[in-house]
Amino acid sequence: MTMNKIQKRYNRIAGIYDFLESPMEMGFSKWRKELLGEAKGKTLEVGVGTGKNIAYYNDEVELTGIDFSPKMIEIAKKKAKGMENVQLHVMDAENMDFDDDTFDTIVTSCVYCSVPDPVKGMKEMKRVLKKGGVLLMLEHVRSNDKLVGKAMDLLNPIPLIIYGANINRHTYDNLLKAGFEEDQIRVKNLWFDIVKLIRIEA
Repeated sequence: MTMNKIQKRYNRIAGIYDFLESPMEMGFSKWRKELLGEAKGKTLEVGVGTGKNIAYYNDEVELTGIDFSPKMIEIAKKKAKGMENVQLHVMDAENMDFDDDTFDTIVTSCVYCSVPDPVKGMKEMKRVLKKGGVLLMLEHVRSNDKLVGKAMDLLNPIPLIIYGANINRHTYDNLLKAGFEEDQIRVKNLWFDIVKLIRIEA
């Protein structure tokens, strides 16, 4: 699915996105806190969406959030009103307007289900992350269990058609394809082997 089609779908559901996601937030809110507790310095959140994570960042974090959906950014800006340490921009994760080695921390939260070319997006994150920086990812991925994984493959067209999200992405493999090394990547299973906290040291 093309970036333009996915963008249109997220624009369409932006106003009700938080409501649609609310059943999952009981679990995800605590995982977001765990994820963002490590963010420091100049931080980029890729796929900031409606700004769910903004409230969890330390006040000392200098946050730049990007999203390809203008409607989602509009909602995020309302949540960030009055926060001088937060800047939000409409931007394509696959083609970022940042210099190399810009950020101390990069954060993603349930984003790489929607990036059309995940490897290209990950290469961009690798490019803009400083040497010695940290990439923190909270992502849902395809299960390695044969039956569960097959079921996710069969069900994938449903969320993909509704709002452009894939539930069967091989995120760890894609990180390797993007140029990250195995010894850089630490993975923690949060919910079976589907929801993962991924930490990468550049």
